[in-house]
Amino acid sequence: MLADGVGNNDPLACIFVNQQLSPDQVEFLRKRQFAHVATVNADGSPQVTAVWVDTDGEAVLMNTALGRVKARNLQRDPRISISIVDVDNPYRTLIISGRAELIEEGGVDHINFLSDKYHGNPTYPLPPGERRVIIRVAPERIRGSVS
Repeated sequence: MLADGVGNNDPLACIFVNQQLSPDQVEFLRKRQFAHVATVNADGSPQVTAVWVDTDGEAVLMNTALGRVKARNLQRDPRISISIVDVDNPYRTLIISGRAELIEEGGVDHINFLSDKYHGNPTYPLPPGERRVIIRVAPERIRGSVS
């Protein structure tokens, strides 16, 4: 459902509210795409990071280490926006906003999966003592040209 009065005149910038990921969006996220993630710093300023991205079919999945700025920001304020531009067609985009959940269980397996997906290396080089977490974002708003 289109949000009232938003994006109604631009078919490439439709905003869908409280939508599930479509099959095309799931397929898009399962490809080797690069995302930029925006979180909110303690002073209210934006913090943006490039990340690897994937999906479980319902939510967007990313990975980080506990203690990094992105993780600290999300622990304090779970609001997040994710912008993905298709590596094969820069006019094809997907922008998802929602609230992040940090999940430590399976974090190392997930970063190894992403390392294989993006580098062909099934083992991510973890520094000693680093604790990896999955960032799981169930979409609250979806925008872009990937329908």
